[in-house]
Amino acid sequence: MSLKPFYRKTWAEIDLTALKENVRNMKRHIGGDVHLMAVVKANAYGHGDAHVAKAALAEGASILAVAFLDEAISLREQGIDAPILVLGAVPPEYAGIAAKRRITVTGYSVGWLKEVLRLIGDIGEPLDFHLKIDTGMGRLGCRNEDEIKEMMDMTESSSKVNCCGVFTHFATADEKDTDYFNMQLDRFKELIKPLPLDRLMVHSSNSAAGMRFKKQLFNAVRFGVSMYGMSPSSEIKDELPFPLKEVFSLHTELVHVKKIAKGESVSYGATYTAEHDEWIGTVPVGYADGWLRRLAGSEVLIDGKRQKIAGRICMDQLMISLQEEYPVGTKVTLIGKQKDERISVDEIAQKLQTINYEITCMISSRVPRMFLENGSIMEIRNPILP
Repeated sequence: MSLKPFYRKTWAEIDLTALKENVRNMKRHIGGDVHLMAVVKANAYGHGDAHVAKAALAEGASILAVAFLDEAISLREQGIDAPILVLGAVPPEYAGIAAKRRITVTGYSVGWLKEVLRLIGDIGEPLDFHLKIDTGMGRLGCRNEDEIKEMMDMTESSSKVNCCGVFTHFATADEKDTDYFNMQLDRFKELIKPLPLDRLMVHSSNSAAGMRFKKQLFNAVRFGVSMYGMSPSSEIKDELPFPLKEVFSLHTELVHVKKIAKGESVSYGATYTAEHDEWIGTVPVGYADGWLRRLAGSEVLIDGKRQKIAGRICMDQLMISLQEEYPVGTKVTLIGKQKDERISVDEIAQKLQTINYEITCMISSRVPRMFLENGSIMEIRNPILP
């Protein structure tokens, strides 16, 4: 166990027990014959890639997914030996590196595959790839039967590459209106008909589709946002087949408490002026940690009570209008639960008019991650200190 020290009293807690419960529930929902692909891109949506990957694999995930090759290599270097799929574009000149690391990539165009075959050289084992089909997302992928046939013909005539999967990505699976979703699904089914599906991993469903449309799972599901206990959207919260346990929480401590008089101001621009004598608490977290200036005036939890941020949020600190005097060292929760009160990731996302997983992704790497299981600290990661 590594308890890497941190000397600023601000940290994120990652509840691996909650994460494992989310994975178990999803495995039960999709059935034992469907692969669960744990999506750990973007440092596991800000939670910590290796720890999340190991927890998900322990609960039955059979493959991991990341966004780009560097993320996959990082997992390999942290001792992760499980299959890994890179969902984004890997430049053809790096295909050999992926093959040597046993990392599966995404094959998304005829031109990409031609360049891979030209550049890859003699690497021994073939490069595994999943064929990406663009059914309406408009990002990566083949768009018609001719492109797909040409890619498969090139693959079958070469020993350097191996197609072991096929997938698409739904654009509106988290919306009530399912017309566009159904169009994409029908398009995907039609385009994959000529493929040898009995030997391919076939996946189209993300968290939203996997939980809502059980009959359309094919033989694999990508489990991303909801693995971390967050609903894919506010629209479909009432359609989820099991309760989600939020994994991420964010905490800090009061480092200074002072009383200011009526008429005194707080923080840059003097935008907050006390309407009466009051206690002000300072905590060491700010917009460089991902707690954006637009959250000025929002609430935090102290002693289970909601208390408002006073004035503009600084780069490394912010101030709180306290309901009473609290001692230095008192715990302050920005995301999470104190007593019977909770501030959820969804609440912060709503204040910032964005999606919940943007919030966890934007909490910067200079905030140490504390990994807990069954209430006990398993490890602390502080990327600032070597």
